[in-house]
Formats: sequence, structure tokens, C-alpha cells
Amino acid sequence: MDKLIGQALKLIDLVDYQDESVVSKQIIKKDTGNVTLFAFDKGQGLSEHTVPFDALVYIFDGEAEIIVDGKTNRVESGNMIIMPANKPHSLKAIKRFKMLLVMIKKI
Repeated sequence: MDKLIGQALKLIDLVDYQDESVVSKQIIKKDTGNVTLFAFDKGQGLSEHTVPFDALVYIFDGEAEIIVDGKTNRVESGNMIIMPANKPHSLKAIKRFKMLLVMIKKI
């Protein structure tokens, strides 16, 4: 993380795709929340789960299907979605996609 501080960087260059994989790179980690970059290969995803954090997902490359509390959303490059704490959600790559995940602990 220290090598990222004080620099203007392109999100798209900070995490790379890997065939048939999900790649993650944590940028900031605190008790109150964290910021993580992800790269999902087509067809890859995260199964339904809940977390005690409000989460903002910003897609900056590709397209994903994101289900939040039973509602299906197609989210593409340039779009964001908010996932409330303690609500079930899942993600699946319609196309390869990269996302920025910002999680803030619900107090």
C-alpha cells in the first residue's frame, strides 16, 4: 500500500485478470472498513453471502450480474451499486470485469 500513496494511478492497471480466476488486491485495510480491487474472469463470481459492512461496488471494466437481497442488477463499466450491510448479495462475471469495492463498517 505504501507504494501507492501520493501518486495518481489508474485503477485498471492495479489488478490483472487471470484465466478462470478471481484476483483481489487490498488497497486499504482498517477496522472501520477497507478498499479492495478485484478482477473476475468471465463466468467467475462470489456466491451469496452477507457482511457487516455497507459496500459500494464500482465497475471500471467489463460487466457483472450483481444480486442484492434477491434483486438482480446488470452493472457495467462506469456504473456503481450499493450493497447494504447484512443483506445477502452475490456477483457473477457476465464478461470479464474489474471492480473497486469500498466497505464501511456499520456501527
